[in-house]
Amino acid sequence: MDVVKNKRPIGVFDSGLGGISVLKECVKLMPNEDFIFFGDSQNAPYGIKTVGQVYQLSKNIVEYFVNQDVKAIVIACNTATSAAAKELRQEYPDLPIVGLEPALKPAVLHKEHSNILVMATKLTLREDKFNHLMQQYEDQANIMKLPATDLVEFVERGEIDTPELKQYLRRILKPYLGKIDSVVLGCTHFPFAAKAIQEIVGENVYVIDGAPGAARELKRLLVKGHLEQDPTSKGTVIFHNSNPDPKEIELSKRLFNL
Repeated sequence: MDVVKNKRPIGVFDSGLGGISVLKECVKLMPNEDFIFFGDSQNAPYGIKTVGQVYQLSKNIVEYFVNQDVKAIVIACNTATSAAAKELRQEYPDLPIVGLEPALKPAVLHKEHSNILVMATKLTLREDKFNHLMQQYEDQANIMKLPATDLVEFVERGEIDTPELKQYLRRILKPYLGKIDSVVLGCTHFPFAAKAIQEIVGENVYVIDGAPGAARELKRLLVKGHLEQDPTSKGTVIFHNSNPDPKEIELSKRLFNL
């Protein structure tokens, strides 16, 4: 084992702070690893930008991580994964890059021939990557799309349980109440509002996100590449943000410790 090589950190990034939901799952599964989280709050939300813009923003962050000598990267953003993951893997073939996708498969397996609502940004829902995923399961479930880009803004402001958030969620979820079996949270910001979503759709509705799956994939790639850090070590987490306002780092730490 190359101790020095394996002690390098893992880079995790998102269009803002939502990816901290993925970071938490990674730290839970791999508490011995060192992580650098980069939130691009200055350019959030990615979900309303063009594919080209999201790709360039993502590439800039990956180059920043490469300069930090990371050993792996997690694109903790469904939108950035859709727009940039394939190209970035081709450009950095020696760097393990984990992406996110809506947890549609677990929702399909949860209940046969069920009604599934996928909440995500507009860009994620219209990209080929999601639509190809959706086509794989469309004969096994009734899958509905719900663009909820404004929910990103609530989380970016740290509003995860406010009356205004619940009012917004009630408005967009109203047409589906009593008609769905599962809700797939297809944006890494959305798990921070999962409690409020569950409250509105009811306890009998299965609410799921892709963060645990991404954490497992990261661990698999580390094991495969013999990149794991000493299991007895205690990992660290460092937060960076494109927005220079110190409040962004404070909010990042608060969301991480929820």
